[in-house]
Parts: sequence; C-alpha cells; structure tokens
Amino acid sequence: MSDAPLHLVPVRSRQAKEFVRTWHRHHPPPAGQIFAVGAADEAGVLRAVAIVGRPVARHLDDGVTLEVTRTASDGTRNANSLLYGASWRAAKALGYRRLVTYTQDGESGASLRGAGWRIIASRPPRAGWHSPSRPRTDHGNDRVARLLWEAPWPSSLLHGNGPTTLTLPILPTPPELSCTPST
Repeated sequence: MSDAPLHLVPVRSRQAKEFVRTWHRHHPPPAGQIFAVGAADEAGVLRAVAIVGRPVARHLDDGVTLEVTRTASDGTRNANSLLYGASWRAAKALGYRRLVTYTQDGESGASLRGAGWRIIASRPPRAGWHSPSRPRTDHGNDRVARLLWEAPWPSSLLHGNGPTTLTLPILPTPPELSCTPST
C-alpha cells in the first residue's frame, strides 16, 4: 500500500484482468471489456485498475451506456476515485452518454462519492440464476443487495431526465485540409 502521488496509465486487457485476479476481494475478472485504465505511482508501479465494458443488465445495454464492471486496488489512497473519474472522461470522449457501476451491501462507496457519482437505485438480493433447465454456478454476488451508481453529468448539460445532445456549428473546411481533389 502506498500514499504516493498517482497518475493514469494505459492498461492492456490481460494485465488488467491479472491485477483483478490478484487484488479483488470477491470477484474474478469480467469476461469482456471496452477499455481499461490504471493508476500508477511515481515509480511506475501499477496500484489500481478499472475495467469498463458493456452493461451486464440487458435493459441498460442501449448502445450509449457503459458499466465499470470491475475496479481493484492494492489499497493505495484515492486510486479508485481517480479511476472512476478517468473512466467517465474516457467514456464521454468515446461518445457514450452514461456510465454506471454497482457496489455491494457493506461497501461504503467512498471512492464513488469522491468522484462525484450518485446512487440512482437500490437492488435487492437475488436468489441466483440457477434453474433446473439451465444449471449455473453461484458467482459469489448472489443473495447480496447492491446499489446502482451513475457518473455525474455537468449541470449545464442536464435537461429533463438526462443529457441533451449538443449541436455544434459546421464550419467550412479550409481548402488545404479538403479531402476532395482540386481541379
């Protein structure tokens, strides 16, 4: 564990998943991802990772929403808050309009609050996904209540129940940057 200043670093999928296997308390790495980001100390030692992918819940998988499916840290202070903020900035830069994540009952959510996220729903414990017609193994998060969190939108972009579409003026392309051949 370290309290050294942190900076963001790119993390490949394999490295992020290995970090989660090593440091996450109760979940294995997620199956897929859109991107991952890491936090490293001044010596370049990876201290935390965030993995962002498509939402697990089908009703949230609308093409404009992503989910932070896993974060893991070696306990370095503020690492997860740094990663939640960076994940939201990256998701917005890629054109996504919403980023969500879950915490389990008993987790404080301090990193999410530190990054400005807010609770938008409470999910009751579920009995599990196993059924006689489709046997499934317990993933360790069944029978646990969860909170659904959402990344903040700047107040200037809020309209009604969600973000608005920004309309930017279309400027003429200067002749030297034109993609069409000149005659």
